[in-house]
Amino acid sequence: MLKVIKLKINGKEQETAVDDRESLLDTLRRLGFTSVKKGCEVGECGACTVLVNGEAIDSCIYLSMWADGKRIMTVEGLKGPNGELSPIQKAFIEEAAVQCGFCTPGLIMSAVEIVGTGKKYNREELKKLISGHLCRCTGYENILNAMERIVEETYRVVGE
Repeated sequence: MLKVIKLKINGKEQETAVDDRESLLDTLRRLGFTSVKKGCEVGECGACTVLVNGEAIDSCIYLSMWADGKRIMTVEGLKGPNGELSPIQKAFIEEAAVQCGFCTPGLIMSAVEIVGTGKKYNREELKKLISGHLCRCTGYENILNAMERIVEETYRVVGE
């Protein structure tokens, strides 16, 4: 059964018809948000992570109907007014935390949530916070380096 839902995706109002069984991942992909990756489809790999009202969720196991009236953010929503990368994206590049790139959008969205807390996390805490993400290319060291860096930079600006 189809239902029309309204979403605010990356700051822009969208209205679309969805099947009551359609995942938010499938809806976002259908609407052209290709940063959201389809990996395991059971909420285990983190490739499909997006923010819903500021909270990182696995969009493959989140029904689109549940997102009706909510704010959704994908990696596409991080770019600046002139298309420039966000500080988080720059940290991932500068710390060589990007290899094949499949897991990167989900990790970046989790980093956005982590940075948004305003808390200063240590490396062990960051490991736990990204434990729902699978990366087949790295040993996670560069990913953790990027996350530590952006958390430190953000905390220095906001927390002190």
